[in-house]
Amino acid sequence: MDNRLGHCAITPYGRGAGSSRVRVFEWLDRVDTDFTVSSYASFADAAPSRLARHPVAVALAERRLYHLAAARPRRLLLHREASPLSRGWWERRLLTSADFGVYDFDDALQWDWGAGGAVRRLAPKAGKARTAVRYADRVIAGNDVLGNWAAGRHRDVVVIPSCVAPEDYAPKTAYALHDPPRLGWIGSRHNEACLLRVAGALEEIHRGSGARLTLIGTTTRSLGRIEAFIDRFDWSPHRERTMLADIDIGLMPLPSTPYSMGKCGYKLLQCGAAGLPAVATPIGVNAEILDRLGMPAARDEREWTEVIQSLLRASDAARERLGRQARAVVRRHYSYDAWLPRWAAALELEGVPS
Repeated sequence: MDNRLGHCAITPYGRGAGSSRVRVFEWLDRVDTDFTVSSYASFADAAPSRLARHPVAVALAERRLYHLAAARPRRLLLHREASPLSRGWWERRLLTSADFGVYDFDDALQWDWGAGGAVRRLAPKAGKARTAVRYADRVIAGNDVLGNWAAGRHRDVVVIPSCVAPEDYAPKTAYALHDPPRLGWIGSRHNEACLLRVAGALEEIHRGSGARLTLIGTTTRSLGRIEAFIDRFDWSPHRERTMLADIDIGLMPLPSTPYSMGKCGYKLLQCGAAGLPAVATPIGVNAEILDRLGMPAARDEREWTEVIQSLLRASDAARERLGRQARAVVRRHYSYDAWLPRWAAALELEGVPS
């Protein structure tokens, strides 16, 4: 009797984490194929402090990886990394144990050598990503920057963007500005420091118009002087899908770093899904997305100030045209429905219409 595992998906985080939800769980929800899913300890992140507080959960997660490799799955999807403790051994063992192993990544993990802490440097994501690309049968990259890097190391690379489901987002219907205007940002606590790069622009906009910043992420104050005009909300699936429609202008500033080059522009796509006019730094895939959506780009604080002011001065009808065009483009080019056949083909799944 054949006791081998059929289809298996491995992620470093649970469904509550954006990357795993967007790159794995949302796809699995859309196919009929049964997958055994392992989300390490199902944490929202793999911060060393969190792992240290849950040693039993970590030990059980490591043991589960052993059993999954021993089960020699027929199809294996590995997203980002198998274990925060691995230096590449789990990624290699799991991918080579499967008849067909696929590695998926959506950030510039290949350049992440553990910046931000000595503990992270003990098992950097860069080594794991490079090992996984080497031993996978196929690689799925979240954008062309990542895909081009992987293609230099693997003969079979498929580029599939991080998709959104526009039907899940409350569409923006009113484009008259709030009083005061509402700027908006959505993301994790690890990324909100990007807003400090445009702090001067935000302060100038606030002084001139009274505009406030709606931040959907955490309620922990960490942004210094601009906290005076920030309204914070904890992230939840409901807030993610409903609150963007009640914002006037979305923001996605990024630093000009190699890691930012590998970003998949997800915040920008979320704004587009809600029909929300937005401004972003045109780095990496952001430049392509901005061009497709017809949304403005800003590179430095002067440009951020000018572009936001221009959107605030624009007519309600002009902002509505921008938002509606963005929503239509996201549906055609960045939705799960548009990319499902390609994703299923990359996993070589049967029964999904092409």
